[in-house]
Amino acid sequence: MWKSYRYRFYPTPEQESLLRRTLGCVRLVYNKALHERTQAWYERQERVGYAQTSSMLTDWKKQEELNFLNEVSCVPLQQGLRHLQTAFTNFFAGRTKYPNFKKKHQGGSAEFTKSAFKFKDKQIYLAKCTEPLPIRWSRQIPESCEPSTVTVRLHPSGRWHISIRFDDPTIKPLPVTDKAIGIDLGISSLVITSDGDKVSNPKHFNKHYRRLRRASKSLSRKQKGSKNRGKARIKVARIHAQITDSRKDHLHKLTTQLVRENQTIVVENLAVKNMVKNPKLSQAISDVSWGEITRQLAYKCRWHGRNYIEIDRWFPSSKRCSNCGYVAEKMPLNVREWDCPDCGTHHDRDINASK
Repeated sequence: MWKSYRYRFYPTPEQESLLRRTLGCVRLVYNKALHERTQAWYERQERVGYAQTSSMLTDWKKQEELNFLNEVSCVPLQQGLRHLQTAFTNFFAGRTKYPNFKKKHQGGSAEFTKSAFKFKDKQIYLAKCTEPLPIRWSRQIPESCEPSTVTVRLHPSGRWHISIRFDDPTIKPLPVTDKAIGIDLGISSLVITSDGDKVSNPKHFNKHYRRLRRASKSLSRKQKGSKNRGKARIKVARIHAQITDSRKDHLHKLTTQLVRENQTIVVENLAVKNMVKNPKLSQAISDVSWGEITRQLAYKCRWHGRNYIEIDRWFPSSKRCSNCGYVAEKMPLNVREWDCPDCGTHHDRDINASK
């Protein structure tokens, strides 16, 4: 079973200089390849693939003004071109929008395959680096596992992370239970189970809203290109990182508990992309991260031998009486409780939907 562990690390000044140059070169190669592919289509109606962009990279390295591309490892540059090819594949399949150009101040990442790093004595040595990365090992990689790829990422807040991917044969299914639950995802209550339990919405964004608003206002008043604007931008990015970290921590604990306690989990397949188009609910829906909850439940159930079932988004779970099956004609959002006109059962809207 493939897994990835993410760690925080604190590079030395020499390592940080090399890594920043590597990220800059990856971004440059990605953007130049995207420009060439876009231009080839609009000017000649010609599709350019990975093989052609790889040949272009070889030519770019020979140019005097781009000679600095030879100072970094070639593997992350090639991986950047492969990621661009994947982005176009997803675009032509209708799964994503057209690829965007990468921006400098949004951080960046560089992927190193097995030929560009060494894993020796439980330390990571990247290509062109003489010293191991000073990683904060919050958990150890299993003894029998060998990393296949490592990805170095710089966040807009200035934090460095490394993701180590490996095949873990030690994952075993959890003991079988006879418990099955249905889950309804909401805003006022984050998760409502068919058992009648409700998990309150922690509202991570609202907790940091005032700080974020002040920091964003301060950023907007700084002169573009100034050092003070750069400091203000990092301050805003750090607040966003705090929101993201607290949200992910809460969701991981919640989904892990659900998977451990239940053999079968049934969730509605929500169209989150369409739902966030509602301007009145978009911020609240984005904050609760329904898509992340279902993603975590799906792969954790796969890891631990649980059954994960998604029902159709058009199934009238809120309007359907869980006792007799009667389906109400209308059920607006302001109706939180209702009585079934057929059998007379009193329903909490969310608990009924989870059943």
